[in-house]
Amino acid sequence: MVHRNRATRAAFPAASVLTIGALALTACATPSDPGGSATTGGTLIVGITADPDTLFPWKATQFQAINVLQNVYGTLTQFDAELNVVPGLAEAWEPSDDGTTLTFTLRDGVTFADGSDFDSADVVSSLEQIRLEETAAVGRASLAAVTDIEATGDLEVTLTLSAPDAALPANLAEINMAMLSSEDTEESLSVTPNGTGAFTFESRVANESLTLTRNDSYWGDAAPLDGVEFRVIPDESSIVAALQSGNVNLAVLNDPLVAETAESSGLAVAETPQLAYHALMLNSRSGELGDADVRRAIQCAIDRQEVLDTAALGEGAVTGPITSPAYRSDADARPCPTRDLDAAREYLAAAGLADGFSISTIVSQGSYATSVNEAQSLAAQLEEIGITLELEVLESGAYVDRWIAGDFEAAVALNSGRPDPDGMYGRYFTSAGNLNAVAGYSSDTLDALFAAGKSSTDPAERAGIYDDIAAELENEAVWIWLFTSFTYTATTENVSGFTPMSNGSLQFLRTVTLSS
Repeated sequence: MVHRNRATRAAFPAASVLTIGALALTACATPSDPGGSATTGGTLIVGITADPDTLFPWKATQFQAINVLQNVYGTLTQFDAELNVVPGLAEAWEPSDDGTTLTFTLRDGVTFADGSDFDSADVVSSLEQIRLEETAAVGRASLAAVTDIEATGDLEVTLTLSAPDAALPANLAEINMAMLSSEDTEESLSVTPNGTGAFTFESRVANESLTLTRNDSYWGDAAPLDGVEFRVIPDESSIVAALQSGNVNLAVLNDPLVAETAESSGLAVAETPQLAYHALMLNSRSGELGDADVRRAIQCAIDRQEVLDTAALGEGAVTGPITSPAYRSDADARPCPTRDLDAAREYLAAAGLADGFSISTIVSQGSYATSVNEAQSLAAQLEEIGITLELEVLESGAYVDRWIAGDFEAAVALNSGRPDPDGMYGRYFTSAGNLNAVAGYSSDTLDALFAAGKSSTDPAERAGIYDDIAAELENEAVWIWLFTSFTYTATTENVSGFTPMSNGSLQFLRTVTLSS
């Protein structure tokens, strides 16, 4: 195989585990200087495989939508390139001694794209709306510990918490927690985004392109580029052809074989390990999957390494549930860490299904490159114990609609990972989690463990709690966690200044320069 640039392939950076006492210390930090006196100008063309399915940040789950919106909106906190939590629209935050209040000092002089001022009223409005069940915000669970939100000054907001929440600063850095103008509505923003980010929305041609322009009023260092155009090209091989011809400047690829082709043609390719994980999600509230022995049979029948080898040429690693660097699960700490067909058949017999059964799985086509190959590998393996996995292949938007509604028996999925495991799974596997319908499973034990993980400020104690969470998820075969993989950022020779991130963010488009 062609040897790609592996400067970013080294082990994941050790994520900071923020204690309540450390929050005030990190609040004084500022984002690193994107560097440079690079030439300003030009429009970067970014190739993407699917049209963003929403422009409303509180409901964005599709990778393409998230990557666009990260460049348009701002959050109170943000991640730096090493996934440390650093100031965003809040220049500082201060916890009380007991950790039950958190006071944010907002940046002065920040404006939205429409020219209106950003202030504490916008923060209160945003957080209050995210908390409302009727908003259907995918980040609502991140505010579960918040009992009151008060503007304590024009540029100050104080959150009152039911208990300390060690995960809150990291959770507030996600684009699903974007700060919106209190004057805007979901209806208006779904057509014309209005954010505080490094770029502003210019235009969109459905299923063809979406164009952003530099925000000259951005509170941070102005982007060197005049703009960014996200161009929809459904096939990664076609994106590489566009890169080779100069019609596209940058693309993030998922298929290692396509990435190899790109590099062999002379394109620069940077390989980056991802926190995102591939999984076969099982809905335990659906039919036969409600029996834990059925789910365990599926778990034991699957050779995860074979799925990885078949779908992604072995480019990745078998994973457990938690991929957050400081809390990473042991992939061997599970029933059937390697394939065991005898155990799988025993579980099926115990469930009264020795002759097998059929289930259907939704599969996204267009969102990421390896999905169909993963599904086909899973189906072939499960057939050996009499389970028929019927593939329902959907275009990206239709898949997301079914997924977010929990309208499936099983789903072949690539889900984003996060630096803090509460942000990864608290919204899924707690009974009050706003994505629990997607998860298909909760328990009193998990509710108690997630609450303990949020409130603890001791890193070692938190690590033990998340080990216990991973153990229940694996022992109950809630989902079948498969593997983590890499992204491959391909660029033409005139592109410089982009930093790929292990959470998949494209936020550093704001530091890119184009040479003539």
